[in-house]
Amino acid sequence: MSSPMSSHAWKFYRIGGLDQVSIETGEDLLHLHELDPKLWVALSCPVKGLEIDEKTLDWIDTDKDGRIRVLELLAAVQWAAHRLKDAGQLLKGEACLSLAAIDDSTPDGRAVLASARQIVASLGKSDTTIVALEDVTDIAKVFASTQFNGDGIVPPFSSSDPFTASVIGDIVTCLGAETDRSGKGGVSLAKTESFFAELAAYVSWAEKSGSPDVATLGAQTAGAAAAVQALRSKADDFFVRCRLVAFDSRSSLALNRSEADFLALAGKDLTRTASEFTAFPLAWIAVGASLPLCSGVNPAWAGALDALRRDAVTPLYGEGKTSLSEAEWIALVAKVEPCLAWQAAKQGEAVEKLGLARAKEILASGAKEAISALIARDLAVAPDFEAITAVERLLRYSRDLRCLLQNFINFFDFYSNDRHSIFQAGVLYLDSRSTELCIRVENLGAHSAMAVMSKVYIAYVECRRSGSAPMTIAACFTQGDSDYLFVGRNGVFYDRAGKDWDATIVKAVDNPISIGEAFWSPYKRVIRFVEEQVAKRAAAADAESSGKLQGAATAAGVAASTGKAPEQKPKFDVGTVAAMGVAVGGITAALGALLQAFFGLGMWMPLGVVGMIVLISGPAMIIAWLKLRQRNLGPLLEANGWAINGRVKINIPFGSALTDKAVRPQGSHLLLTDPYADKSAKKLRRRIYLVLVLICLLAVAAAWWQKTWPFAGA
Repeated sequence: MSSPMSSHAWKFYRIGGLDQVSIETGEDLLHLHELDPKLWVALSCPVKGLEIDEKTLDWIDTDKDGRIRVLELLAAVQWAAHRLKDAGQLLKGEACLSLAAIDDSTPDGRAVLASARQIVASLGKSDTTIVALEDVTDIAKVFASTQFNGDGIVPPFSSSDPFTASVIGDIVTCLGAETDRSGKGGVSLAKTESFFAELAAYVSWAEKSGSPDVATLGAQTAGAAAAVQALRSKADDFFVRCRLVAFDSRSSLALNRSEADFLALAGKDLTRTASEFTAFPLAWIAVGASLPLCSGVNPAWAGALDALRRDAVTPLYGEGKTSLSEAEWIALVAKVEPCLAWQAAKQGEAVEKLGLARAKEILASGAKEAISALIARDLAVAPDFEAITAVERLLRYSRDLRCLLQNFINFFDFYSNDRHSIFQAGVLYLDSRSTELCIRVENLGAHSAMAVMSKVYIAYVECRRSGSAPMTIAACFTQGDSDYLFVGRNGVFYDRAGKDWDATIVKAVDNPISIGEAFWSPYKRVIRFVEEQVAKRAAAADAESSGKLQGAATAAGVAASTGKAPEQKPKFDVGTVAAMGVAVGGITAALGALLQAFFGLGMWMPLGVVGMIVLISGPAMIIAWLKLRQRNLGPLLEANGWAINGRVKINIPFGSALTDKAVRPQGSHLLLTDPYADKSAKKLRRRIYLVLVLICLLAVAAAWWQKTWPFAGA
């Protein structure tokens, strides 16, 4: 998308290493469509999950795809600016407007102004010159609950005529309700037309039920047709099987089901409707057999056969008829076939529950015209309601557009000291720190896969609060270290409304937090390695000791039972002693060479110490420095559906502002006397310090004795 050449003088600020355009005046807003989108920090953002009124965002999202894009935001700004005398009013972020601020020189502005005055007057505030968002919200609720509200949907209570109201209720019952602006169920013109079309089709179909062509058995035709239809496929199957037996008698056993089929049922508890023998024939298959209706029938079909005899056979053939030949069955089916065809052509099923009498009553009345007139009256007040909606929309834009612009075109709110951005969900307190860069996350797995590119240390935290659905946040730590940020660690999260949530780390994305952490990381890794090796060695020694003790006890038991003394092993292994001597000698030689090289530095010994430290900590610090310079907010937001256009950096000074460490208040006093201090550890530290001092003194003495620096030439 290209932008026209702009003659407007824009002002840019460099914040966080990113050049961001400033939106400060109404002229800036009016020329916003001329600003090249490549200079915008963001190009799209989601509607949900942000700390801004979702209804406002829904109005801006005109294509309803759940995202706000550049053109939609520009359209919102132009819509609001076209109805205000000064577009700069939108940058105040106020939820109220002076009536004098609304532009009455345009038709749209005059309509909004007239509606705003009507709202103020209806609330009994004729003497005020300000309209507030809460006023519009209240009057909209009242308007939406009135008899007509302009949405083209009329609930039953919209009609004062009981019969018309009952017909509206019938439409809702048969075809379902449509929800109007007040949240009540009603009907639209399209649904009304569909209902009456269904009624007409149903009445036309139902009235044919008494015609001689359909009611071939009189009033008993419907019952007979239902009984025949229930057994049609099984009876046809019975007579076809009888024909097969007549064709080849060898098929009799197979067509009547084998003995094995019956043996499979022998071990079960059977019922009259057991599905195991529903598929068996209706009766015994034989050449020229008739279909029995009373005895000798499949128990699973006995009820259906009895209904056939009662409802279809008796009316046609008389009371004493207990079986049907194939010819009689075909004649019976032909007799009820017209009724079956009529039933298959049923129309208006949606309104069948009303019955034929009620359907005729509604069609004969003027209910359709009455409902159509109600809908027309409702639509006639649509302009008034739309005017109120326009006032609410303008007030919402007046309150929320500034906030959205400052978190879309630029990220001034994010870099501000006194405001939070719309994507910051709150503050997490954990591990003697608080972090303000907390972003809501819907899909943890997908988010972490993308957010790792931000080069930020991220703790994914599950937040829980009684009465609220749990949520997950990505908390970014940008100061301190990660030693005690591990899965399972608990803290407290405060959302933007000030509500506190229980918070637990469920996942972490590891990245450097500070250069200081990187400096100590090699030493911490060595200490952890030593601790792990000591723990492993202690565990191995414990296992070995237990094994030896168990072996000695076993050997003693064997000796006691056999009378033989256990074999004695030598207390010392000469090979082991020799190997230990070689190892100690090698270590001593290496240590001596190291000390000789160190003391050989002379006056450069302090630099040697610094060099060793740099050699150990330098690589980790360089890697951390490079990654800290690359910290970027973009991947964190893009994982939530944003399209970030600029590189929103989080440098070291800004990172220190996003995460606060615990600091004692100024003027407070710290008493170092700890009644529970570990005195033995304190003594051990003193001894270590004493040993270090003695080593230094010995080094000085050795230097004096050897006449090396600083005693050279003395």
